Amino acid sequence: MLPSNSLDVLFQHLNDANSRWWQSWNQSVPPLAAAPANFPLAHGLPANWLETHADYYRQHLDLWLGLIGAKPLENKVEPEKGDRRFNAPEWEQPLYAYLKQSYLLSSRWLMDLVGQTQADELAKEKLAYFTRQYLDAISPANFAITNPEVLKLAIESKGESLQEGMKKMLEDVQRGSITMTDESLFEVGKNLAVTPGAVVFENDLFQLLQYSPSTDKVYETPLLIVPPCVNKYYIMDLQPDNSMVRWVVEQGHTTFLVSWKSIEAEQGHLQWDDYVESGVIKAAEVVRDITKREKMNVLSFCIGGELVSTSIPVMQARGLDWFESLTLMTVIIDHTEPGDIKHFIDWNIVRQREAQIAANPDTGGVVSGKELARTFAALRANDLIWNYVVNNYLKGKTPPPFDLLYWNNDSANLALPMHTFFLKNMYLENNLIKPGSFSLCGVPIDLRDVTLPTYVFAAREDHIVPWQSAYGTTRLFKGPLRFVLGASGHIAGTINPVTSNKRNYWVNDNLAAEPEQWFEGAESRPGSWWQDWALWLAPQAGKQVAAKKTLGSTKYKAIEPAPGRYVSARLG
Repeated sequence: MLPSNSLDVLFQHLNDANSRWWQSWNQSVPPLAAAPANFPLAHGLPANWLETHADYYRQHLDLWLGLIGAKPLENKVEPEKGDRRFNAPEWEQPLYAYLKQSYLLSSRWLMDLVGQTQADELAKEKLAYFTRQYLDAISPANFAITNPEVLKLAIESKGESLQEGMKKMLEDVQRGSITMTDESLFEVGKNLAVTPGAVVFENDLFQLLQYSPSTDKVYETPLLIVPPCVNKYYIMDLQPDNSMVRWVVEQGHTTFLVSWKSIEAEQGHLQWDDYVESGVIKAAEVVRDITKREKMNVLSFCIGGELVSTSIPVMQARGLDWFESLTLMTVIIDHTEPGDIKHFIDWNIVRQREAQIAANPDTGGVVSGKELARTFAALRANDLIWNYVVNNYLKGKTPPPFDLLYWNNDSANLALPMHTFFLKNMYLENNLIKPGSFSLCGVPIDLRDVTLPTYVFAAREDHIVPWQSAYGTTRLFKGPLRFVLGASGHIAGTINPVTSNKRNYWVNDNLAAEPEQWFEGAESRPGSWWQDWALWLAPQAGKQVAAKKTLGSTKYKAIEPAPGRYVSARLG
């Protein structure tokens, strides 16, 4: 317990530490100066700025008069839908109601000014994004002395909440990431990634897992799953009740999965070509050898879908007709409009990295998984940063257990050359929609040659892969294609177990030219989109045959039980 005379000192320490955390986080993303103009309005004030400014001060005067009792204190601005920062009843006390209203009013005023700035639309959009980031950071909810919930809890606990918050703050600063869940309650291989199976192949880039069948009969055509390499694979195999891998196995599919290795310093030279050659193509080769089947179905997720898609032209050029069908889950091929993540990617970053690679051609470099995680968190800062700053550091609370958030903090490193190639060719130059604009493994890449039956899933509230952009695949691939839209976001919309029967999804066999047209004619269906996908996949999977209980083969013997060493390794 803290003596009362130390509370003021602790408040100051907490606010100072909070500021240091903000500065540390901000260093991991492009500064505001990366926007087309210095923050906030260097392109010229709008013509009616005096009127806007005068109205802003009139409303502030009304707030002040309400605070001192000269007139009723009225809400001038309401929080946006879904904004939970000011939900607690303590924010209705006069002083804090004033702070809340002042902040919301100032935020609206500044965003309005940005919207009226004399700049092109792209510059204005980038400026608006980073202005919103700034406003989210300076919310009165994020500081101890301006958050009434924090003050109340500090008084009730006689300062223990502040002491515990400081402890949690220092622990997180030391490890370089925010604690989002009670990590002591989770362990990969114990209560996460527990679907039975074995590692049947490994190289320096990935381990290949084969899962034990849980049905007497299985489809004769195996399924290869290629998850993203920017995260650990077990987002698809969390706990038994929400494991997509377990559910797929229960549907009777002989299932293999690529478990990418978190890149170490000596692997910093790896290129996108290596992920194609030694990753996707090698995994497919092993699956064919073990199952003795000519073809397989492929399920890919996020950047894993781009790896698979760019592997197909290489395989076609070599006469390797190994894929029966392709499933793309939240994959963006056409990067014309990549969403808010574009504000973190520019040519300066790519040129700096290319210079680093040129100076170190043998070693390349490594992109920290923690850096990537902070960038993704910044896309939803209120939910994935400031919510935990308040809960953990100001209130001293431990966040509740949540398997998805444990996975979210379990990052993986990438090779710098591979990641730089990805940023340049996919995001900045949008080369995936430009036939022959680049080559991989000596083969010019033209995705118009992809004629496989393809299932494209997107999530309506996805902040990483906007669903309208994912829809662009329907205009590029030439084979029979089904597009399905799920509710919710990048993860919650994708990992939506059939057993919980939550949310809904939309289907429409008519692939209109524009995504909005498709949605207007779409039918909403309840529950998980997995049901629709299973019905689509079954005809591609062949007949039912007796399940083989032994994993691997004479050539590829089981190395170790699933989930394997690669996914269990954690960044320091």
